[in-house]
Amino acid sequence: MLKEFKTFIAQGNVLDLAVGVIIGAAFGKITTSLVEDIINPILGLLTGGVDFSNLKVVLKEAVGETPEVAIRYGNFLNIVIQFLIIAWVVFLIVKAANRFRSQEKKE
Repeated sequence: MLKEFKTFIAQGNVLDLAVGVIIGAAFGKITTSLVEDIINPILGLLTGGVDFSNLKVVLKEAVGETPEVAIRYGNFLNIVIQFLIIAWVVFLIVKAANRFRSQEKKE
């Protein structure tokens, strides 16, 4: 069984997957920084500094030690907006890479 596992791990598909996961994690940090450090401040400026993360519907007010019960839809909106921005950036990168590959094939 150990020999079989070693053969499985040594296959190209597994190694390609491992490299993809590692690069994907690093790319995720880059895109998160792009969204949080560059795009979100611009959006905040354009929307007059609106912070969606504080938007909520309070179902039950806090009483003493009991915290409030609220639907925090603002944080959800932030995450959806971040996802759309990241998806757009990834789309643009893939589009540029495909254009680069097609130019290489023509040469």
